[in-house]
Amino acid sequence: MQTIDYDQIFSGRELVPAIVQDDATGEVLMLAYMNRESLRLTIETGTTWFFSRSRQKLWNKGETSGNKQTVRSIWLDCDADTILIKATPAGPACHTGNRTCFFTQLQ
Repeated sequence: MQTIDYDQIFSGRELVPAIVQDDATGEVLMLAYMNRESLRLTIETGTTWFFSRSRQKLWNKGETSGNKQTVRSIWLDCDADTILIKATPAGPACHTGNRTCFFTQLQ
């Protein structure tokens, strides 16, 4: 397992995109943003933590809804500027109640 180089991942950025994928099906569930603290909490707790850009605070996915995401693995893209989290969801990922946030087809 690779040692986490926070300086490389965040490289002058406060936030990086984090994609959550269902570990069993490969379905993309959601995209949110992480800062150093939310990534640290995700690793330590084994559940997903993000930084809310609108509320300007950390949030633990499923904390109020019960729809937690249990982390199975964490990956970086080739540029180390996007995080991919493979997780087991305990319910819908989307605040609308949909399984995934990606349910609107554009084309």
